Amino acid sequence: MDGGSGDMTLAFDLAALERLAHPDAVFTDARQWTEYVGVVSEKPTYVVTNFTRKHRIRQDFFSGPRGREESLENVREQFGTDRHVFVGTEDGDADIAEATGWEYLDVEDAAEAAGWDLAADADDGDGTDAAGRPDEEPRDDWP
Repeated sequence: MDGGSGDMTLAFDLAALERLAHPDAVFTDARQWTEYVGVVSEKPTYVVTNFTRKHRIRQDFFSGPRGREESLENVREQFGTDRHVFVGTEDGDADIAEATGWEYLDVEDAAEAAGWDLAADADDGDGTDAAGRPDEEPRDDWP
């Protein structure tokens, strides 16, 4: 995906990251053409922290105890880049992006444009992830 000058803030909804086969590689790639990359979610902070730790994602920002709309507003104020792009999964995400002055991009469109694999595309059903690690049931009980 060509983000242009790199003067962009990119926010992923947690649900969008969960749809990607290799969220760590997505963040690494996005850092090549964005200034800031982070995660927003309605879920508790420990759920986001658990996901980002598990996938070794270094984020520049996350929503913390705020909702997605308030988080996007705060991030927009804090990171004064030319563009602010929110990657989500549903129509409600597009509405939040519009209400907060962000551009919206569906995760499937973003994945196609950037050459990222979706989790469903990478799952061969052998009980392991793309790196050969055993598939795990998602856990929300550990920070």
